[in-house]
Amino acid sequence: MKRTLLTIAVLAFGIGSAVAAEGIPFRKVADMLYQVMSADREVYTRMVVQRLTVDKKVITASEHFEDDSALPLPAQMFRFGAERVMDQTEDFSYALLSLNPINKKNGPGTDLERKGLRYVLENEGENFYGEEELGGERYFAAVYPDYAVVEACINCHNGHKDSPRRDLKVGDVMGGVVIRIPME
Repeated sequence: MKRTLLTIAVLAFGIGSAVAAEGIPFRKVADMLYQVMSADREVYTRMVVQRLTVDKKVITASEHFEDDSALPLPAQMFRFGAERVMDQTEDFSYALLSLNPINKKNGPGTDLERKGLRYVLENEGENFYGEEELGGERYFAAVYPDYAVVEACINCHNGHKDSPRRDLKVGDVMGGVVIRIPME
């Protein structure tokens, strides 16, 4: 049975919210949400951006995609999805952050984010889990490594004028996906 990525994402997000109320641990819910986010991000990067910008050189991806008649960057697509989710639910939130962000807004904003990003960078293939209080509310937070999956990732990051890091290789951890779930 074939399903589109959008259908799978909608099902996963819906299931993630519903099952949390039935006692599935926060960590399991965060892990399920991350699997959908990670798959969507990698598929867009591999099947669209890499194929069209590097392999076929048909179109470019640009942070100024609207002005440049280009594709949105994978990080922008991820942020657009996160913003859409935040408009629809308070059951969870997510963001793509880095210790070396091109856009300074995408740097860590809390001690937990900093600690989690450092952890996934220094501990290959491992995730970071913790709890934090923000605005008087308690949150479960998970940080997952975000990898440079194709040449398009490293070409953009290594060549960007605002990039604080220019030595990335395919497979390197560029940052992390942070997922937060209210604990109450």
